[in-house]
Amino acid sequence: MKMSIRTKFSIFLAMLLLLTVSMLSILMLHGIEKNQRKEQESYLAQQAKTANIYIRELYHSKDYKELKEFLQSNGENIAKQLDSMISMNIAVYDISGKEIGNSLLFSSERDTEDILSYALKDNIAYQVIGDTMDYMSPLYDSEGQIGVIRFQYSLKKYIDFYNEIRRLFIIIGVTVFILSFLGAYLYFHKFVKVILMLKSDVDKIRTGNYDFIVPIERNDEIGELSKGIYYMNNQIKKSIYEMEEEQKKLRLAVEKLKKLEKQQKTFIGNITHEFKTPLTVIKAYIDLLNMYEDDPKLIKDAKTNIGKETSRLYELVDKVLYLSSLEKYDFQLQQEKIDIKDVIEDISERMKGKAQKFNIHLEEKLIEAVILGDKESLIHIFVNLIDNGIKYNIPEGKVIITNYIEKERVYIEVSDTGKGIPKEDREKVFDSFYTVDKNRSKEHGGTGLGLAIVKELVEKQRGTIFIKDTKQEGTTVSVSFPLS
Repeated sequence: MKMSIRTKFSIFLAMLLLLTVSMLSILMLHGIEKNQRKEQESYLAQQAKTANIYIRELYHSKDYKELKEFLQSNGENIAKQLDSMISMNIAVYDISGKEIGNSLLFSSERDTEDILSYALKDNIAYQVIGDTMDYMSPLYDSEGQIGVIRFQYSLKKYIDFYNEIRRLFIIIGVTVFILSFLGAYLYFHKFVKVILMLKSDVDKIRTGNYDFIVPIERNDEIGELSKGIYYMNNQIKKSIYEMEEEQKKLRLAVEKLKKLEKQQKTFIGNITHEFKTPLTVIKAYIDLLNMYEDDPKLIKDAKTNIGKETSRLYELVDKVLYLSSLEKYDFQLQQEKIDIKDVIEDISERMKGKAQKFNIHLEEKLIEAVILGDKESLIHIFVNLIDNGIKYNIPEGKVIITNYIEKERVYIEVSDTGKGIPKEDREKVFDSFYTVDKNRSKEHGGTGLGLAIVKELVEKQRGTIFIKDTKQEGTTVSVSFPLS
């Protein structure tokens, strides 16, 4: 079964405190008991010494034999006299172990043969029974041991004192244990809380939740560990972000390559078709001329149509090469400050001849707006747009060029009154070789490359181009560039 760190800390802390309090109590109580025993032995040894002195001083005139006889005949009196002097129950034994007098409370009830025989061999001996100690010490005269004196010493005050001290130790020990456990538990609880927070952070990192990791402010190793986890989290997050960005770039690159591959196939198919059409017309007329060399009408038609198809083929090759160079090479544009109004007015002036040829009226409603751009590219852009407005217009139609400034950009709109472009075709007209009306494109010599080139040139100058959705008839192309 899994045990939490808080439970482990609590059990370890309780066992450590219990062991500490128990060991201290046992050692203290043992010391008290030892000190009591030492005090008892010292006191009884002093009393035995006093008894020896008393007996020798009292009967110093008698020799060893007389003293032994005197003790045997007056032992009872001696025991009572010493009892009154020392205030302790006493028994006196001769050298043979015979009791010759006593003032004891307990005598026949207690087995003292072992300690008596040991004391008769010139040794001090004692035994404790209940709350009374039987203490035996040799009696001497100048020639040697003459008997044994026995003290019956009450230990009740020592036992009561020891029991009281033990009770106090239990109370104090339990109190100290509880208070220490609570204090230490609260202190360790902070550590456990921090460790659980670190665990939570690690779990968040493991599950990929990197946004809610906050370092713990502590001036110790745990604080350093928390900061380490925080910095590691940021590094992992950064690495994952960079990896995702790289994967995104790779996906975009793959998608772009697929798109380019598709465009390339479409481009090759379209260009093959576009080149094949004028070449087929030219070849047909050459075959007819070989068959009917003397037909003047055929020769006239052949010259006219072969000239048209050759011009169309030349224009097609020129635009394909130009578009290819734009896509393949990153030409350095000659950036300069240009007033868009001046450029468009100049282009309109150039295009008025063609407009009059198709009976189209050109109008300009322009304000001054300076951009940073390449003049030649701008001329190419607006020549193509105005040319389209003229070619795909209606008789007596109009081409209107306006501009306005909005959000630090200048917007130029070229509007015509022609048939217009269906909504579903407005994005496709900027693709290479795409034409809305094939018949009209052939009639006007369109190749489907003009707007593709225009879009490339616009985007190279940080511009945008799109077909505007208007309620009026015709087409409005909107081009924007950032103001200088």
